[in-house]
Amino acid sequence: MSKKIRVRFAPSPTGYLHVGSLRTVLYDYLFAKHNGGDFILRIEDTDKARYVEGSIENLVKILDFMGLEYSEGVFVNQDNKTFQKGDFGPYIQSLRLDIYQKYVDELIKNDYAYYCFCSQERLGKMRKNQRLQKLAPMYDRKCRGLSKDEVQKLLEEKTPYVVRLKVPRKGVTEFEDLIYGKIKIENKTIDDQVLMKSDGFPTYHLASVVDDHLMEISHVTRAEEWLPSTPKHILLYKAFGWEIPQFAHFTLLLNPDKSKLSKRQGDVKVEDYLKKGYLKEALLNFVLLLGWNPKTEEEVFSLSEMIARFDLSGVNKTGAIFNTEKLDWLNGVYIRKMDLSELTKLCVPYLIEAELLEEVGGSKYQVLSTGEEVDFEYLKKIVALEQERMKKLSEIGESVKFIFSEKLDYEKELLIWKKMTAGDAKNNLQLIFNELSSIEEKDFQSNKLQEILDRLVEKNNLKRGEVLWPLRVALTGLKGSPSPFEVAEVLGKEKVLERIEFALELLK
Repeated sequence: MSKKIRVRFAPSPTGYLHVGSLRTVLYDYLFAKHNGGDFILRIEDTDKARYVEGSIENLVKILDFMGLEYSEGVFVNQDNKTFQKGDFGPYIQSLRLDIYQKYVDELIKNDYAYYCFCSQERLGKMRKNQRLQKLAPMYDRKCRGLSKDEVQKLLEEKTPYVVRLKVPRKGVTEFEDLIYGKIKIENKTIDDQVLMKSDGFPTYHLASVVDDHLMEISHVTRAEEWLPSTPKHILLYKAFGWEIPQFAHFTLLLNPDKSKLSKRQGDVKVEDYLKKGYLKEALLNFVLLLGWNPKTEEEVFSLSEMIARFDLSGVNKTGAIFNTEKLDWLNGVYIRKMDLSELTKLCVPYLIEAELLEEVGGSKYQVLSTGEEVDFEYLKKIVALEQERMKKLSEIGESVKFIFSEKLDYEKELLIWKKMTAGDAKNNLQLIFNELSSIEEKDFQSNKLQEILDRLVEKNNLKRGEVLWPLRVALTGLKGSPSPFEVAEVLGKEKVLERIEFALELLK
């Protein structure tokens, strides 16, 4: 019987969730779900210098919001307090220090690790000399040759120390990576890595191996930057006599210039992308395709479809370019597929942020420029104008600002279409004004307005653009905008006639 698949996402609580980490956690989740396995959240917080207060709670909330459910690990309750659930806890590494101490003592006892008493000053000089000689930065193993009596004396004198892995000086360490295939590393190139720091906290190398074994992790999945460290971890598994899990290392996300994606060149926080108005479904779909190939031309996948289709064999070996144009396109696809009421709920905060509206309660809103009160149904009509054109929710404020404006501000030249004159534009707008003045308010609907104006074009032997272009500009003040019929329905008869009159004045 094959071992049950168990994978873990093990972030450090350093303040935010990187989009690269979102891809890792998505791949972990999909791999576990596709194979009927367990998905675990473990917090690796042994680097106290990088710990950010509240980041665990924030991380858990984002995973929950994104729909990436895990079966055990660290959770947050309604009072924003963390709690743990599962049979392999604690799931926060700083609560497992006695466990790590037990295993590091075992390594020392069995001669797989040793005490290192070298000062930071000596290590600094050693590294400087290595740089000058253009040597790889590695510990020179000075303390590896200390006798038991020398070690005991230094311990009794309470000399500060770290514990290092005793890497074999000869031979080769090899393993099969599920993405990169067979990898061989000569032991002489592997550093005697620190396993336990002088403050009693383990390094990633010791803690991750101990935890992955005790938590029965079957597949260790992580970023490719940990690939060079994997031989050290293999040596630890062998030293303990433990079964070695399978490894899969995911390529890094890259900027368009092929450099590593970092906050120096733009946004990297998942929170930033959500605030900009990217839908969670689009963001997940986007990071899925950053390194995974469905082997078809398909590009749009729901979370359930991702689970059904995902396999590590489809993960690429080459770094993926983080292309925001592709993200914008995908987000637009999801926006167009959304229920209008749901989309409007998501857009309202952006309309408020743009200082176009303020909430007055009971699904009522006040337009700040005019003081008039509007309801949610009216806002749905406004959002519908942009649903087919929007790429990010944050665009809605700028896109529909013209609807909420008391008076538009544009140059009269914008009203003139192609080879028309100002007089032509004025005459055509006057025809439109006269026609719309006679229509009842109840008939001010997009489809009816289109029929009426199409007849006007035909009756007066005009080109469609000669009528619709000046009307579009008169109603919006913009070169590009939604259909003038849809805009007219949202504005209503009174405002439409007011805006046409303003355009006529401009053209005098």
